[in-house]
Amino acid sequence: MEKLELEKIANNIRKETISMIHNAKSGHPGGALSATDIFTYLYFNEMNVDPKDEKNPDRDRFVLSKGHTVPALYAVLAEKGYFSKDILMTYRKMGTILQGHPDIKKTPGLDMSTGSLGQGISAAVGMALGGKLKNKDYRVYTLVGDGEIDEGQVWEALMFASHRKLDNLCVIVDNNGLQLDGTIDEIIGPNPLDKKFESFGCHVIKADGHDFDSLEKAFNEAKTVKGQPTVIIAKTVKGKGVSFMENNVSWHGAAPNDEQYKQAMEELEKAGEALCQK
Repeated sequence: MEKLELEKIANNIRKETISMIHNAKSGHPGGALSATDIFTYLYFNEMNVDPKDEKNPDRDRFVLSKGHTVPALYAVLAEKGYFSKDILMTYRKMGTILQGHPDIKKTPGLDMSTGSLGQGISAAVGMALGGKLKNKDYRVYTLVGDGEIDEGQVWEALMFASHRKLDNLCVIVDNNGLQLDGTIDEIIGPNPLDKKFESFGCHVIKADGHDFDSLEKAFNEAKTVKGQPTVIIAKTVKGKGVSFMENNVSWHGAAPNDEQYKQAMEELEKAGEALCQK
């Protein structure tokens, strides 16, 4: 798919994400917006998946390890055709198939239930190992947060993936620099990220998480790597696309009020109109 079409889809995903969170009066907009372009690229340009054959054993897998950012993933799954867009506004409502965190038993298109940080990447490693043991060609992708990697389980999973030479595993780090209580540097300070991942036996690629050309280059390189897992450190902006949410830690887990929702949608509508003029 052409870059412009991906940009249009991503802008629509942002609008739907903000609408879902506003309607539910709860959610995590900051990290959902920072990951939107990554979700969009994965499902529309990268992964071998088909909503008409969603349980195909040869499909690629995706695990959202930072499960709280699932509103944007739900919007992408609906856009891809896994379920009707009409369902999106039931997000976080009683009886919905769209829970506040991914639930594989309820939502079509999901490969893993997640929410407890650090566990999703471990499940993805298991899926990658399963593919190797069964001589399958599918690839496994997982998105982790740069705050999530405070969890020791993340590094244990990477040690195992490196030891087992899981070159069918691609870990994407949503490197927006903020987590629940502040900047990642203030809380634990994980930098330099690239050197840490390399020391755990991973092939590291840096990318702009909001530029589809950069993402394409990164994912193409990842597919050439043999004998070790790949980590793509995607530099992103928390709250990307909504001016008052960008780089603002207070939007980690807060829903916009009516006035804020109106402003956000106006900004995204203008962005969409600009894309249509290209």
